[in-house]
Amino acid sequence: MQSIKNTLYWKISALFILILTTLSVTYSLFTIQTSRNYFEETTQRLNKGVAEHMLLEVQPFKDGRVNDEAVGKIMHSMMAVNPKIEVYLLSPEGEILSFVVLDHEVKLKYVDMDPIKKIIAVKEYNDIIYGDNPRLPGLKTIFSAAEVRENGILQGYIYLTLNSEQSLKISETLFSSYMIRMGIKYFAFTMVAAMLISLLLLWMLIRNLNKVLIMTKNFQNGDLDARIEVNGSGELANMSYSINSMADTIVTNIEQLKENDNLRRELIANISHDLRSPVSVIQGYAETMVIKSDMLTKEKQDEYLDIIIKTSGKLKNLMADLFELSTLEAKLIKPKKEKFQIFELLQDMSNSFRILAQEKNISLTTFSNTEIPMVYADLQMIERVIQNLVHNAINYTPNNGEINIECLGKDDRVEVKISNSGKGIKPEDLPKIFDRYYKTDDSAINSGTGLGLAIVKNILILHDSDINVESQIGKITTFTFSLN
Repeated sequence: MQSIKNTLYWKISALFILILTTLSVTYSLFTIQTSRNYFEETTQRLNKGVAEHMLLEVQPFKDGRVNDEAVGKIMHSMMAVNPKIEVYLLSPEGEILSFVVLDHEVKLKYVDMDPIKKIIAVKEYNDIIYGDNPRLPGLKTIFSAAEVRENGILQGYIYLTLNSEQSLKISETLFSSYMIRMGIKYFAFTMVAAMLISLLLLWMLIRNLNKVLIMTKNFQNGDLDARIEVNGSGELANMSYSINSMADTIVTNIEQLKENDNLRRELIANISHDLRSPVSVIQGYAETMVIKSDMLTKEKQDEYLDIIIKTSGKLKNLMADLFELSTLEAKLIKPKKEKFQIFELLQDMSNSFRILAQEKNISLTTFSNTEIPMVYADLQMIERVIQNLVHNAINYTPNNGEINIECLGKDDRVEVKISNSGKGIKPEDLPKIFDRYYKTDDSAINSGTGLGLAIVKNILILHDSDINVESQIGKITTFTFSLN
């Protein structure tokens, strides 16, 4: 775990230093370039009117021709005031007619006129305007320019470059020197300080992240109680809460799987017992009839055959219930829905159970309120639901008891209630009676397959419905479901 922590720390640290160095260099270059642009824009704005002021003192053209004497005067005055300024006299088309420079060759014959016309036309501008550098073709420079007119007629332009070749060389040299000094004095200090602070913060982050790694490793190794101690708030705290919640969910699922496995084992044991009993009865009576066939009277043989037939029927019902419940839980069948009047179905089912109820002297009544709407459901499945509930009610109802089947129309749904008198269901048994793995100690349920209520619940789930039960000990138990 420690090696994981260290590896992650140094990997992130290296990446962070690389990003920080790149950003720092980029920022430094951007700052220097911005400073240079600021200097050039300031110089251009301050010297924008130099060309116009120069024309107040001299006239470069005389009778439409270049005035060499005036040009010479310009050279002496400009060089004395600012040696880095270079003066060019241009024709209206941009041809260089004359120039005043120091000891260097002028390589261009024409100058681009668009920047010159632009700087003359605008009074205020937000961007630097660059023009051609006649001595360094391809390299732009800041400049000042003015129209030269004689008797109102445009003769040409005065074009002053504000950064001479010598000035550019000095600027590049100073720039390199400045970069070295800044790197030594400021850049290095800023980088070191930023990296130290960043590495400290990163170490604190990794330390908290290490808690997460330790918890997940312990959880993986079987410590299901391992959780992350959460302090404060933020993304890491939210992640810790999520991991803790995920761990709780996993533990809950594991416990549920264990419980389901125990219930499955219990179900298998119950089914084995339920199957063993009728099979043993059938086998016992069949063997008796074979071994003592000459000794048994006709009445005794008929009695044994009747027991075998009834026991076979119970076995058949148990297997049918198990198969039906398995297909319902696996959702291998889908309801074939149709519209029908459920109250008529309730009456038919009530009549089919009336003889069985009379054997225990049970009062079985069916009633409804008016205007019961039709329901949209699978007729055979709902018939199975009612059959199981009524049969369950008869099993639970003692002699001389009563069963009431009620059908109520509520808005666009129909509510069915099946109530019976009797012992009732214990509160601790209520949440479990629909579980296929659960059986109470009641002999009435043990006399059946114990799967009827589980089948009821799964059928109603397929109909987007649910079943509720209310029970008072020693009084009334009511099962309720609704359909639309």
